[in-house]
Amino acid sequence: MKIIKLTGTVELLSGLHIGGGDDTMKIGGIDNGVIKDINTDKPYIPGSSLKGKMRSLLEWNVGVVGIGDGNPFNSKLISKLPQDEALIENAKILLTLFGDKEGEFGITRISVGDCKLIDENLIISEAKYENVINRQTGTAEHPRQIERVPAGVKFAFDIRIKVLEGDDETKLLDMVKKGFELIELDYLGGSGSRGYGRVEFHLSK
Repeated sequence: MKIIKLTGTVELLSGLHIGGGDDTMKIGGIDNGVIKDINTDKPYIPGSSLKGKMRSLLEWNVGVVGIGDGNPFNSKLISKLPQDEALIENAKILLTLFGDKEGEFGITRISVGDCKLIDENLIISEAKYENVINRQTGTAEHPRQIERVPAGVKFAFDIRIKVLEGDDETKLLDMVKKGFELIELDYLGGSGSRGYGRVEFHLSK
C-alpha cells in the first residue's frame, strides 16, 4: 500500500458560511454562526464538508446522479447505467476513491482532514445582514444576521489517498483534482446561490 499526501490552501474569494449548529438564542447577536474550533474559537472547514461537496459534484460530473433516487452512488447501481464504457469506468474510479458500502470496491481511498485557519492577522468573522423582500410592498422583512468568514482568509487542507494493489494511482489523483476544479466553479458551504463560498485551491505538495 502507498499513501499519497496532498497539502495546500483553500483561499476564500467570497464570504464562507458553514453552520456550527448553535441553537442558543442570543438577543441582538448573530442568528446563524459559523462552525468554530471549541478550543481556539476560530473557524475551520470540516473535512466532512469538503469531502461531501467533492463527492456530490463528482457524481454529477460523472453522470450517476439520480440513479440511486437521491442516495450516494454504489456498486449495485452500476447495472442501471447506460452501456457507455467511459461512463462505467469513471463510475468505478469514483467508487474506488470514495469507497463502496456494498463492498465490491472496498474501503474508501480518500481521507480529508479538517481545514485549519492560516492566521495572517486578518479579520476572520463578519456579520452579514439578510432579509426577505415583500413582493407587494417592496419592503425588507425578517432581518437576520448571518456570520461569515470573509474573503481573503485562507485555510490549510490535508488530504490522504491510499493506493492499493490494482488501483490506478493517476486516475485516482486526476479525480481528486477534478473535484477541486468543480468546487472552484461551484461553491463550498451554504448560500452559494447568494454568492457565498467561492474558493480557490492552491496545491503545494
